[in-house]
Amino acid sequence: MGTIRLTVGSDLSAEPAEVWGWATSAAGIAAELHPIFRMTMPPDVANITNLRVELGSPLFTSWVYLFGVLPIDRVRLTLVELDEGRGFVEQSPMLSMKLWRHERRVAPSSRGTTLTDTITCEPRFPGPLAAWFFRRVFEHRHDVLRRHFDGVPVTPAFESRTGEPAR
Repeated sequence: MGTIRLTVGSDLSAEPAEVWGWATSAAGIAAELHPIFRMTMPPDVANITNLRVELGSPLFTSWVYLFGVLPIDRVRLTLVELDEGRGFVEQSPMLSMKLWRHERRVAPSSRGTTLTDTITCEPRFPGPLAAWFFRRVFEHRHDVLRRHFDGVPVTPAFESRTGEPAR
């Protein structure tokens, strides 16, 4: 299967600063992932941007639980780019991935804010359902965002797959 690329965007009725606060907060991340995943974070982490961020160095290690109970992955949460208030690129080592890159961008729009997620990943155990599963997870995350911020889809989720491994 190779590399999976996925982009999902939503136009939200809120100011960029409010959306940014949600998108980087432990509570916002938990709400977006629930009930599909639960991700552990150190108890004192309220917002990932309040941590001492050294680009390219792990912020902390997180366990990922499917449906909140079944441990399925370990993530060393790592930011490789951070543009405070506008976006980040997380490229975290994961047990299940040869590559995991999550780019999240926040931009002003006529409605308030456009939030766009772009995922590039290469699962260690690719299968025909992997792209479908990641698309559903990020569609779910954006459903949560749109309910919370009275938003609408910018475009339908778009995915592409290549046979080439990511570089």
